[in-house]
Amino acid sequence: MKINEIAAMAKSASIQLAAVNTDVKNGALAEIANAIRQRSDEILSANRQDLSAAEKDHLAMPLLKRLKFDEGKIAQTITGIESLMKLDDPVGQTLSAIELDAGLELYKVSCPLGVIGVVFESRPDALVQISTLCLKSGNAVLLKGGSEAVRTNKILTEIIAEASEKAGCPEGWIQLLQTRQDVAEMLAQDEYIDLVIPRGSNEFVRYIMNNTNIPVLGHADGICHVYVDGDADLDMAVDITVDSKCQYVAVCNTAETLLVDSGIAEQFLPKAKAALDKQNVELRGCERTAAIINVKPATEEDWTTEYLDYILSIKIVDGLEEAIEHINRYGSGHTDAIVTADKEKAERFMALVDSGNVFVNCSTRFSDGFRYNLGAEVGISTNKIHARGPVGLEGLLIYKWKLLGAGHIVANYSGPNAKKFTHRKM
Repeated sequence: MKINEIAAMAKSASIQLAAVNTDVKNGALAEIANAIRQRSDEILSANRQDLSAAEKDHLAMPLLKRLKFDEGKIAQTITGIESLMKLDDPVGQTLSAIELDAGLELYKVSCPLGVIGVVFESRPDALVQISTLCLKSGNAVLLKGGSEAVRTNKILTEIIAEASEKAGCPEGWIQLLQTRQDVAEMLAQDEYIDLVIPRGSNEFVRYIMNNTNIPVLGHADGICHVYVDGDADLDMAVDITVDSKCQYVAVCNTAETLLVDSGIAEQFLPKAKAALDKQNVELRGCERTAAIINVKPATEEDWTTEYLDYILSIKIVDGLEEAIEHINRYGSGHTDAIVTADKEKAERFMALVDSGNVFVNCSTRFSDGFRYNLGAEVGISTNKIHARGPVGLEGLLIYKWKLLGAGHIVANYSGPNAKKFTHRKM
C-alpha cells in the first residue's frame, strides 16, 4: 500500500476514533496489555534477533540499551498501559462555557488532533507508549521506528492493531512505516496528517521541519544541566548529580553538564568526583575545574554535546546569573535543575531559565510523562507551541468551539438597534 493510501486510511480511522467512547478505548487498552503479556515469547524472540543484528552492525552501546526489550521492559510497558487506563478520558472535556445571550451558549471542548506521524529512535517501548497514548486521546498514528528495531516494532504493531480492533477500534488507526523513503513521503501528506513528532537529534528535527508543511512538535537534543549553587547542601548535590547523570545515561533527560558555583567548588568537586568515579563517569572540565580535580580538558563543543553516555562536562561559574546565562546559551530547552537552600535563588532560576522543565533540589531524570502522571509520553517538546515539556494526553489534544442557539442570527446584533451580548460565564 502506498503512503498516501496509508495516510488516507489513518485519516478516515481518526474521524471514527474521535467518537469512540471511554469504555471502548479502555477496553482496547486492556486487550493490548493482555495480548502483550500472552505473546511475550514472540516479542522477546523478535527483539533477540534485532539485538543480534545490531551487535553485528556495531550499533553504539547507548542505542543497544534502548533497543533491548526484555521481560522487565515488557512488565513496565504493561504497567504503563494499565496506568493509562486509570486516567480520565481527555476527549470531550468542557474547557470553558460562556452565554453570549439568552439561549445562545458557547462551549470550548477538547478534541483529538487527528492523525499524528511519529518518527522515533530504537526504543520498542516507545512504540507502545506512543500508540496507546494516541488511542486514549482518540488520535490515529503513523509510526516509524529505527531500522535496528524492525522485527520488534513489527510484532508490537500487529499485536496492538489486532487487540484494539477486536475491542471495537476502527481498522487502520495504527500504521507502521518501514523505510526512510516512507518518512520522506509521509512528510508530503499534509492533506491527511495533522502533526509530526520527530524524536532525535537537533539535526534530524531541523531536517523534518525544513521538509514538510505539516506542523512539527520538535523534540531536540537533551542538553540538561545541574547547577550546584553556593548555598547548596553538598551531600544532596552529590546525590542529585549522580542520579541525573547515571540513573540511566541513554535518555534525553540525563544531565550532560554540571555547573558549580566558584564559592563551593573546592569543597564540592572532590566529593562529586569520588561519587562519579564509582560509576566510571568520564569527566571533562574547564580550566578552573582542572585546577581542583583531575579531568580531561573541556572544549566549546562539550557544552553543546548530548553524550547519552557516561561522560559529564563540568564548568565553574561565578554565581547564579552566570549559570543561567550558560544554560540559556548552550542548553536545548529540555530540563535544568538547581541545587540550593536559598528560595529566592530557586525562584529566580525557575523564572529565568528558558526550558520546558525547571527543577529545584531534584534530579533531571524526573522529567518524564509517566512520572508526571501524563500516561507516559510521545516525546518531550522543547519548542513553544501548544505543548511543552513531556507531551502526554493533553499535548495530543486541541479544542473546538461549539455554539448552541435557538434561531439566533447576527443581524439582530448589528445596526443602531443592535441587541447586546451578555457574555456571561457559565
